[in-house]
Amino acid sequence: MSAKIQIPVSTLGTPRIGPRRELKFVLEEFWSGKLDLKGLQEKTAALRCANWARQNSLGVENIPSNDFSLYDHVLDTCAMVGAIPDIYDWQGGLIQPSTYFAMARGETQEDSCCGKSVRKGIPALEMTKWFDTNYHFMVPELSPDQHFALASTKAVDEFREAKCLGFKTRPVLLGPVSFLKLAKSKEADFNPVMLLDRLLPVYEEVLRQLRDSGAKWVQIDEPCLVLDLSETDRAAYRKAYHVLNETVSNLNLMLTTYFGKLGDNLSTALSLPVAGLHVDLVRAPEQLEDVIAGASPEQVISLGVIDGRNIWRADLQAIYDWLLPILADHQDRQFELAPSCSLLHVPIDLELEKELDPDLKSWLAFSVQKIAELKILARAFAQGVSVVAGEFLAASNAIAARRTSEKVHNRLVTGRVLGITPNMSQRRNPFPVRRDLQQKKLKLPAFPTTTIGSFPQTPEVRKSRAAFANGSLTSDAYDAFVRSETEAAIRWQEDLGIDVLVHGEFERNDMVQYFGEKLAGYAFTKYGWVQSYGSRYVRPPVIFGDVSRPEPMTVKWSRYAQSLTDLPVKGMLTGPVTMLQWSFVRDDLPRRDVCAQIAFALRDEVIDLEAASIGLIQIDEPAIREGLPLRRAEWKTYLDWAVECFRISASGVRDDTQIHTHMCYSEFNDIIEAIGAMDADVISIETSRSKMELLEAFVNYAYPNDIGPGVYDIHSPRVPAIDEMVELLVAATRQLATSQIWVNPDCGLKTRQWEEVKPALANMVEAARMLRESVNEGRK
Repeated sequence: MSAKIQIPVSTLGTPRIGPRRELKFVLEEFWSGKLDLKGLQEKTAALRCANWARQNSLGVENIPSNDFSLYDHVLDTCAMVGAIPDIYDWQGGLIQPSTYFAMARGETQEDSCCGKSVRKGIPALEMTKWFDTNYHFMVPELSPDQHFALASTKAVDEFREAKCLGFKTRPVLLGPVSFLKLAKSKEADFNPVMLLDRLLPVYEEVLRQLRDSGAKWVQIDEPCLVLDLSETDRAAYRKAYHVLNETVSNLNLMLTTYFGKLGDNLSTALSLPVAGLHVDLVRAPEQLEDVIAGASPEQVISLGVIDGRNIWRADLQAIYDWLLPILADHQDRQFELAPSCSLLHVPIDLELEKELDPDLKSWLAFSVQKIAELKILARAFAQGVSVVAGEFLAASNAIAARRTSEKVHNRLVTGRVLGITPNMSQRRNPFPVRRDLQQKKLKLPAFPTTTIGSFPQTPEVRKSRAAFANGSLTSDAYDAFVRSETEAAIRWQEDLGIDVLVHGEFERNDMVQYFGEKLAGYAFTKYGWVQSYGSRYVRPPVIFGDVSRPEPMTVKWSRYAQSLTDLPVKGMLTGPVTMLQWSFVRDDLPRRDVCAQIAFALRDEVIDLEAASIGLIQIDEPAIREGLPLRRAEWKTYLDWAVECFRISASGVRDDTQIHTHMCYSEFNDIIEAIGAMDADVISIETSRSKMELLEAFVNYAYPNDIGPGVYDIHSPRVPAIDEMVELLVAATRQLATSQIWVNPDCGLKTRQWEEVKPALANMVEAARMLRESVNEGRK
């Protein structure tokens, strides 16, 4: 390359939560009434300022604004365009925090009825996974007569806020077509994309306000361009961007795609009158040549070359060598260097990890380090590779050391995966045979009640676990505490009348972390938090090596809980696909092989639980759908190995041992055959927010095994009334045989408070009792 090329660095979005989860604590103080609105605004403004300053100090030329959110960026877009369902009683004008958080979390109200205080309220919007990530977004709910109006000026306000602080930012908006495609309607045959003409005027107004406030560029995210699209969808894209281009002049749009390849949508994307196009070159590096060939000469091409989804250090030399001839051949074009997607999905700063294994730490890069990697590449192109030779060499040495490290490789584990045979993933007999044997053993009533596993993690529970972790509480004292909590939970469930008990998981920090800490091949960070939804953050484990189980993980507490009662107690495990999906996964081995390693470790645990007289074992797989490739043509390959791995974990037990699984917040229609192929004896699913709509997939498929459709939303603080649960169960009986139906919440109860959980579960048990009586009356 004869000339040096100046390539600006862009970040498409960065973590909102603060290096030490500051946003979580601010929100929870506000929700609890300990912090007023002014305090919330001041503290969140400080977080935004720190985020802009951090990127500015790292040399980012295109810093995003409006990538911050108090809860979720899709919910923010609902607020911006006034997509607020009637149930929230919005009267127009700018949306207030009370309405915004009601849409996010639901709202509990106290009413008086018949001399008694009755808790009721408004449910939250439905929630589901953001593409194939573990981030959740609030699903816009739109109707055929939907009216849109500007109801939030957040995007403009935050741009102006940054400008006043001296930061030149590029505001981020979720694009209008992706917003509509992510929405749902209660009208079964209505496509929200048909609302485009009504929606665009709001986008026009926001873009004009941003332009008039001094914005030169706006990043407009259209991730749905990497999905399978219909001709109607493609026409909507063409119309939307031609309208915006014609009506909002003197403003440049950076059309941003990520999470995959544009593929057959490339010509559509290239036809849009936008000033720039961002493409994901981590997941789809092969698309770059076609993008450059098809883009207009004046378009800026944003090169997403650093992985925004995982935490492994980039091979800078390889990226440089790959891009060098391309840039040399197109020196007349404008390029940007960027992550593949928003850095929302990775932790903030690796330097906070003072206790991490030095070798492992040298292999990793968090948000701050990824931005630094982009700047190193930019310097190499602008000043010559010799200027950054030390940084390139350090990255190459770390990658080489990882490739050969004994900490990574275990021949016994890889040999076990290579030795998989078909019978390892098969139960001995089909479900009808198993069901009879299980019913004889368990003697459960109709509409058996249970919970998904966890009970509230009270401050006392968290305090004791933290004290044990830092050494200020002895092992004996901690065990005594967990025994006390477990016994209290067992006794309380017995008194309430729950049929299948759980031990409450008081010893567990997180459904993935707890197991990962007991498995070889996993590592954990201290500050590696990422947002799951709202104020719910997780620290995904790092799968850096071959996975195995050195010793039993759950047998001790499951055995203890079962010893306290004659009622059955479920063993609780997290399934292999979820252990994979909710971790940062090694990138030097196929995901199928990593998943199979985890499956064998869990298989050993399942067999040990059965030997300890645990007759029901739940292997949760809430993440199985989120692992789906975004293109349908690639689904079968993934589902085949995902189902096989689940069955490997579950199939080593006798027929009279009942295997449960749990899935939440997913659309099941298009993968129902794979769910059936998992062959779990009982599956529990989320259905309360969707009013049993998600059950339709199981009905249409004629799902043969047992189902626990969730009867109340645990992500909201409200306590549902008995009649509300009865109504949901009656709806279920219209679609399923009564012998199939279990009664349970939507998900685990770890994040709730006991004052919410106890009345809610009492109402659930009463609802099940009423259904039993109703069925018995009908039989007389």
